[in-house]
Amino acid sequence: MSEIQQLLDGNRTWARSMTAQDADFFRRMSRQQAPEYLWIGCSDSRVPANTIVGLQPGDVFVHRNLANLIKQADMNCLSVMQFAIDVLKVRHVIVCGHYGCSGVKAAMVDDRVGLSDNWLAQIRSVCAKHVLDLERVEETDERHRLLCELNVIEQVTNACETTVVRDAWNRGQALTVHGLIYGIEDGLLHDLGVSTSTSTRHW
Repeated sequence: MSEIQQLLDGNRTWARSMTAQDADFFRRMSRQQAPEYLWIGCSDSRVPANTIVGLQPGDVFVHRNLANLIKQADMNCLSVMQFAIDVLKVRHVIVCGHYGCSGVKAAMVDDRVGLSDNWLAQIRSVCAKHVLDLERVEETDERHRLLCELNVIEQVTNACETTVVRDAWNRGQALTVHGLIYGIEDGLLHDLGVSTSTSTRHW
């Protein structure tokens, strides 16, 4: 059996099981898309957005990239944000990183990985900004964990500084940006306590 046929067979099994649980599931999905959440996460295959928060297809609008970065010049990410916020009217933007992120690790130890080095340059800037905090952590794995957290916090700030989010807040739209981090080793999400909304912003 080819790898693609294995995926097709798995899809048919999944579709049958979903229909058995809820006969109207796919009809309902085809009629509308009304998620409350936009998830901006890492492309890591071990961090599937819907699965780890226990939500169904249709509940989360998702954008993923290497090391869950938000860049002001990244039209892919900004377009997803704009569509989710302006068109779908999501109420929550979740920036989710994860412990053990290989992109964060590569930037931290300045390990060359190819073209992706250009993408990860933003994390090296996070390292430079928080160099004193990182230097206080002697053990490499713990320093890596801290940098994964700091990266999420920085990306929440970046999200809040986009014109998409600022325009939504300026017109009074209910929207909160959250920073979460996922532990692959235990399957648990942790709130980093940096949620920002119209009422908590400082500009």
